Amino acid sequence: MPENTGPKVRTAAPLRGFAQRCVLLFLLSASIGLLMLGRMDTTLLEEARIALTDSTAPILEALSRPAATISDIVGNVRELTNLRQDNLALKAENARLLQWQQVARTLLAENDQLRTLMNFTSDAVVKSVVGRVIGDTSGPFIRSLLVNAGLREGVKPGHAAVTAGGLLGRVASAGERSSRILLISDLNSRIPVLIESTRARAMLTGDNTRRPRLTFFSANIEIGIGSRIATSGHGGMFPTGIAIGTVTEIGDAGIRIEPFSSPDQLEYVRLVDFGLNGIISEKQTSQSQRFGTP
Repeated sequence: MPENTGPKVRTAAPLRGFAQRCVLLFLLSASIGLLMLGRMDTTLLEEARIALTDSTAPILEALSRPAATISDIVGNVRELTNLRQDNLALKAENARLLQWQQVARTLLAENDQLRTLMNFTSDAVVKSVVGRVIGDTSGPFIRSLLVNAGLREGVKPGHAAVTAGGLLGRVASAGERSSRILLISDLNSRIPVLIESTRARAMLTGDNTRRPRLTFFSANIEIGIGSRIATSGHGGMFPTGIAIGTVTEIGDAGIRIEPFSSPDQLEYVRLVDFGLNGIISEKQTSQSQRFGTP
């Protein structure tokens, strides 16, 4: 016979509905209670939150330690690899510097012997002042700069204008607070120079281009691309050995020099008094022409 399940189903349905209502009422009551508790005593909730955070902090720290340790190990390995590479590079550079040190000591000793042999008297102590470039007064027929140092700082016409690279030009005129520098590329610039490798003499002539050219040199001069050019010291204009530039072109346009000192983006210039009187000032020139002095 089939079982009679009707009464059981009718009994279970009210019980299930009652249980659901009880759970809903409990959750609602708990929510209301928590809200009321939070409004009534925030200190208690804060203390509970702090206690929970304190209790879980050791667990979180323990979980984060392996990752931090692995990261530190990887970082140390990378740093060790970089240190080894830097160490090898420094050792190689140190070896090269030691070789140059030996060469410098040998040349210094040889130089001292030659000076003693020639009863050489060293040059007088030079005076210099650093000026800031405040203007570019270049035009179609002139290449010059303006610096904020003049007679007040001891600057006079004829002083050399140099940078960290080498010779830039000379002081053409000086006012009380400013001076005008005639660049070596100016059309009126003529500088006695020599080729460092052969000591052959020439004249560096400006023509208002970025690269001045060599003139008045021997027909059998030995010179090539990359040859270094420096002042020769002749004419009392500049002392011997101020670096100027290197040869970059040998052709129909002549021998062109790329100067070490470029006026582009130049901020500071050193104006040097070498104690030479080879430059005739504009004032002396006008006086000579006025009185007919040769």
